[in-house]
Amino acid sequence: MKALPIIAPLLIASIFVATGARAQEEFIPPPSQELTTLPFSLAAESVILVKGILVGTPDTLNFILDTGSSGISLDSTTASSLGFVPEESDINIRGIAGVRKAKFLYAKQLKLNDLIVDSLNFHINDYEFLSYVYGARIDGVIGYSLLSRYILKIDYDDQEMTICSQGTIKYPRGGHLLRPFIRTLPVHSAQLKDHRRIRSRFLFDIGAGLSLVLSKEFETDSSVMRKKRKRFPIEAHGVGGKLGMEMTLVKDFRLGPYRFRNVPTMIFEDEFNVTSYPYLGGLIGNQILKRFNLIINYQRREIHLKPNSLYREPFEYSYSGMELYYVDGNIVVGSIIKASPAAIAGIEKGDIVIAVDNNANQNFTQYKKALTSAKKRVRLIIRRDEKLMEIEVKLMSLL
Repeated sequence: MKALPIIAPLLIASIFVATGARAQEEFIPPPSQELTTLPFSLAAESVILVKGILVGTPDTLNFILDTGSSGISLDSTTASSLGFVPEESDINIRGIAGVRKAKFLYAKQLKLNDLIVDSLNFHINDYEFLSYVYGARIDGVIGYSLLSRYILKIDYDDQEMTICSQGTIKYPRGGHLLRPFIRTLPVHSAQLKDHRRIRSRFLFDIGAGLSLVLSKEFETDSSVMRKKRKRFPIEAHGVGGKLGMEMTLVKDFRLGPYRFRNVPTMIFEDEFNVTSYPYLGGLIGNQILKRFNLIINYQRREIHLKPNSLYREPFEYSYSGMELYYVDGNIVVGSIIKASPAAIAGIEKGDIVIAVDNNANQNFTQYKKALTSAKKRVRLIIRRDEKLMEIEVKLMSLL
């Protein structure tokens, strides 16, 4: 008898595979629904600030929206003023400027417009200094605890954020879909080109009011930067306080199909291993990401980018070596970098800024922008010891 080809087991297997695939296809998640839309502002043109209310309290609070946060947090002074007593924990909170033990408020509810988000555990942090830096009261930071539950649509053109239920969603045309790795924080690859071209992973961080941040270890090992690039010392601000960095620029940066030239870049010594180098080369901040309207979908591990009206906004390259803070209704000179343009001009820490280039409207954001815009000189009227002084600062440039 002639032997039959052995096809039956394969045929049966293929039937079961097809049947299983069909069964999976029949389960289609419900469409995502818009739950609420709330306005936001850009604090110092850098980070998203949204308003919310802790259920059971009377005050409207200001929160930074932050994909670089693995939870949700509340300012220590705000917590105290609301009568909350946080509980000790063994959990460490790590930031670019330090590591510390966290205290928590458990099982709280946050009302965002007409949406109430339940069962939130707020860790307590001190955001007084961030309030000075951004010129607005910072009561907390919203991160993964909210982002993991909903789909967020962020429209920088209209300055509106729409919170949607999880489910199927159709992304708009004219954009690009990133598929980042997300455990609690979104990580995606991007390409740098300066001295040489290199690809690495970066934290997708809309809570960072900078363009691009690289760890010193990554810069050294990759040799990505030209040695003759200009570098200026600055101070940045994060969890734990201030941190010294170097300000420079990268000739070419690409995220998906989008390309940016001459991107201001900060280099920092990652003493507390925030970037877990070599896992990450650094982070992409909101001075780049605000140039896109975003749809953030953690459940599907998807972030949709669509260029908006800010896409071609020029980067800022001027360097003064001084920082402005908003303290008790005054615009005050904070840190001064030694031998910087501000120090050479005679600006001192604690000087109160009355006007910048004949602009006396006391607009904190406009004053900060004037010190970083592409110009060679800026004139300041300052008050020191109850005396008014006019000082001209000759700015330096990264270009």
